[in-house]
Amino acid sequence: MDSNLSILHNNYKKKRVETLVAMAVYGGDKVEWVEQAIDSILNQTYQDFVFTIVIDGEISVKMMNKLKDKAFSDHRIILAQNVTKPGLASCMNKAAEWGLSLNPSYFVRMDADDISISTRLARQISYLRKHAYISVLGSALTEINEHGGKVGARVMPSSHKQIVSILPRRCSLNHPTVVIRYTVFEQGYRYDSNLMNTQDYFLWVTLASNGFVFRNLKDRLLNFRRVNNFYKRRGFSKSLNEFRARFNAMLKLKKLTPYNAAYACGVLALRLMPGKVVKLAYKLDRHLLDRFGKH
Repeated sequence: MDSNLSILHNNYKKKRVETLVAMAVYGGDKVEWVEQAIDSILNQTYQDFVFTIVIDGEISVKMMNKLKDKAFSDHRIILAQNVTKPGLASCMNKAAEWGLSLNPSYFVRMDADDISISTRLARQISYLRKHAYISVLGSALTEINEHGGKVGARVMPSSHKQIVSILPRRCSLNHPTVVIRYTVFEQGYRYDSNLMNTQDYFLWVTLASNGFVFRNLKDRLLNFRRVNNFYKRRGFSKSLNEFRARFNAMLKLKKLTPYNAAYACGVLALRLMPGKVVKLAYKLDRHLLDRFGKH
């Protein structure tokens, strides 16, 4: 067990579980959305899992009480506190490391403001059981607003060849939808905990360059929360990390071409533009990605 992950509640009695679901909760998260996210996992048609909820930093008393209520009402919930080195990457690494003792086969990502479709885990776990060579499995998603209304969709390329082909230009998996085969963690691979964002992008590039196989299902298995500030210009740090991630992909995957380099520079410039320009570009990107993902 990671000594920097403090377990606040654990009433899980089994010595082995097939799947570990991991989610981080932060001080700025909305209690209502977190409850919806938790319930969407607890109400899955597939049931052989533990649900590790990692509190990262300080949260409100209201949020803590809600998490404790959920944990005491369902033995599958493991409530933990990330003691050192904050950030999503650190939380996910520590959750994965804690879970090693339960000998799971699959690691499922979940975000605290999203909603998993009730058949999500059954669909993804079943697919991975039948395709042992696939190590990372994502899916399409539906974008919803603050009120739960549908505002868009994101369908990623499905085949490994397509996913890796466009990695130098964009992150080609929807991170909150991903299920990772636990052998990835057993072999020592981790998210880069020094990164506060784009950690998934860097991990996919590392795994792709080491021969791991990816796949995206076209099923929309997650409702992804797209809030009002979604189109605000990115901070320079995040924009720069995305730029670094693209060049990292070009180098590791041996795809350093003038087109890929120009694309990376263009996106960096776009990220720093006003929100209206970013919104227009995002809609165009969704249209092109949707068409590409259908082939």
